[in-house]
Amino acid sequence: MLEHFFKSNPRLISLTRTTLRHHGSQRPFLFCQRIRKIPTPIIYPRMSSTSAQISSRISSPVVKADSGIDDLQARIKEIAGPIQILDSLNALREWRHNARAQATDVGFVPTMGALHEGHLDLVRVSIAHNPLTVVSIFVNPAQFAPHEDLATYPRTLERDLEALKRVVTETSSNDEASSTSAARSKGALVVFVPSVRDMYPSGITQEVELQKGTFIQVKGYEHEMEGKSRPGFFRGVATVVTKLFNAVEPTHAYFGQKDIQQALLLRRLVSDVLLSHPLPENLHIVPTHRDASTGLALSSRNAYLTDRERVWAPTLYKALKAGQAEWEASITGASGKDVDVKTVKKAAEEVIERVIKETSQGEGAESVRIKSDYISLNWADSFEPLETIEGQEASRKRLEERGVVISGAMWVGKTRLIDNLVLAGSGWIIR
Repeated sequence: MLEHFFKSNPRLISLTRTTLRHHGSQRPFLFCQRIRKIPTPIIYPRMSSTSAQISSRISSPVVKADSGIDDLQARIKEIAGPIQILDSLNALREWRHNARAQATDVGFVPTMGALHEGHLDLVRVSIAHNPLTVVSIFVNPAQFAPHEDLATYPRTLERDLEALKRVVTETSSNDEASSTSAARSKGALVVFVPSVRDMYPSGITQEVELQKGTFIQVKGYEHEMEGKSRPGFFRGVATVVTKLFNAVEPTHAYFGQKDIQQALLLRRLVSDVLLSHPLPENLHIVPTHRDASTGLALSSRNAYLTDRERVWAPTLYKALKAGQAEWEASITGASGKDVDVKTVKKAAEEVIERVIKETSQGEGAESVRIKSDYISLNWADSFEPLETIEGQEASRKRLEERGVVISGAMWVGKTRLIDNLVLAGSGWIIR
């Protein structure tokens, strides 16, 4: 009977295979509804909330029943050292209640894990300015389209905890003479690793039209730049960050410049919905951490790059720098005059085009696929595309008030890289 059911439903067979491939590590329960097409399943991970099983959910493809849960739990505890791990919403709320009772400022660094030095820079800034810091690690299904890399996104909880412990240790060592720093470093860093069920009580599917529950959109700001290439991405980001802000209630929050549209959009969000934790002026954007020799922006997705691809990965940064040079040439002495800045985009695009031509001539192992996604020049206060600056907007003062960003995305092999440079307004954007 079951065999007949599957034979009569070939799309269900395809769905089952896709589910096992994409979500096998989470051992989901599947809730399918009788609708016109079979949806991507709603994800409900295992219900246990021990640190060991969080590790298995986040960092291991599959942990079997006999794989040494007790040993893994002990190893996670040993790795964490002075760091407190909160693996449920209830545990976070209890911790936050105690912090609130002490009238203690809380810094917050939301991440999806696979931490690199860019993330750690944010953590260092938070520790330096707040008695308590929360780092969240949560791979958010809502910001991945069905065809994107949710299943393969790096999950490295144990390595992340090691990196965070080093930050705590270095902070304590650098400031051990200060009693404030010493008190701050001991138990000052908390890692929040929620389950999908905690974050999405109504369940979650990657197919937007089938989602149920409450979602957040910042209308009129999410469809330019990254939003053009990744429809629905900022809806997922705005939703999960709003949830995290409500849960953590941070005094200050820290985001990296590499994701500048995301950070500026979130400033708009906290202003529009009247959030007090954090206030808009307390949502900080920290400069992008770059490779010292190549300028490549650090990203968790850089782990996908092969050695050969890594050689060409800095191309996007070089393109944006070319656009920046053209920008400076275009606006110098332009106060009061209309300025055509389409040449700024063109200068950046030409760099990528030259590299595409060069790499396409390679063969076999020497061949690298380079593909430009977009180069965009936008006002930072509205994300509106910028092609011509009218005379009244062309003064340095006005440009600094509104802010201008050149950004782009590029494929190197199967890896999509993003980057940006602030051309004007860095005084209020990066703070």
